[in-house]
Amino acid sequence: MRPPTIRDVADRAGVSKSLVSLVLRGSGQVRAEKREAVLRAVRELGYRPNAAARSLSEQRTLARSGSDGGTPMVGVLLNDLRNPWYVDLLDGLNSLLHASGLHMLLADARLNRRVGHDLAEPFLDLRADGLVVVGTLPDPAALDAVAARIPVVVAAAREPVPAGVDVVANDDERGARLVTEHLLGLGHRRIAHLAGYGAVGELRRRSFEATMRAHGLADRAPVEPCDMTEEGGYRATVRLLARPDRPTAVFAVNDIAGVGALSAAGELGLAVPRDLSVAGYDNTSISRLRHLWLTTVDHAGHEVGRRAARCLLDRLERPGGEGRVRLAAPTLEVRGTTGPPRGNDV
Repeated sequence: MRPPTIRDVADRAGVSKSLVSLVLRGSGQVRAEKREAVLRAVRELGYRPNAAARSLSEQRTLARSGSDGGTPMVGVLLNDLRNPWYVDLLDGLNSLLHASGLHMLLADARLNRRVGHDLAEPFLDLRADGLVVVGTLPDPAALDAVAARIPVVVAAAREPVPAGVDVVANDDERGARLVTEHLLGLGHRRIAHLAGYGAVGELRRRSFEATMRAHGLADRAPVEPCDMTEEGGYRATVRLLARPDRPTAVFAVNDIAGVGALSAAGELGLAVPRDLSVAGYDNTSISRLRHLWLTTVDHAGHEVGRRAARCLLDRLERPGGEGRVRLAAPTLEVRGTTGPPRGNDV
């Protein structure tokens, strides 16, 4: 069910949209009976004035007059504030929101869960004009109530979402195929995958397996689950390297797990990439550190953020309609942690 609009209020009160706007701005030029009809319609419909949409439509007028239209706000709910993966995405998101006169308010979903707070309710209490959810939430159904009241966009996750919610993400299947084919092209035939969780982790794992299967190597493609942390990547890689047919290359579900794989290789006396090639996913700032220089997939984080902002701005101006999924194309960043396998390891 879509939230009520200013047109709905005008129809219920039997007045024009412009008169509703005057009432909501507190104008003294409206007759008392008309003002009461508008306010009664607002109460009956549960209408929330959308400061962000007003800001977008009146931006030019405000700039000319120099008046201050308030501070429209967009909530941004992060799956985990500690994850460096989000930096580029937030930069892309904020650049477009800021240019449109909107301010971001960040919250950490991991912290909210730990202390037992509702994930999205605080943004409604603060009268946020919209919400962007970044990353995989353990319970997407938690968005149902908020999505019925304000525009919601999900960025960088692929779980099912409520009707009317847009999803903007990286093409994870394509990205996993790029990195797997890169390792195959170097001559690797025993390639392992450190698999993550959630829909994104599942898409990357399935694409890895499909690519290996297409090359007739399904039986040489072990998958080891990890929790997408450095410690998880380390432990999963130790298990893989203990196998009698240990892999010559490891594709990690994200850069952080890839760093754990590098640590495991070093601890076991393996040189990277001579003895073991390692690739990650996300192209975070960690992967670009010179002493790591990790081959990885650039998930187009900045572009995902900009597209998410664009989707939200569109919904603020034109509420309602079916939600859509938009995917940004990833690219491969080849650095120093991947190379051909040793001759006797093929």
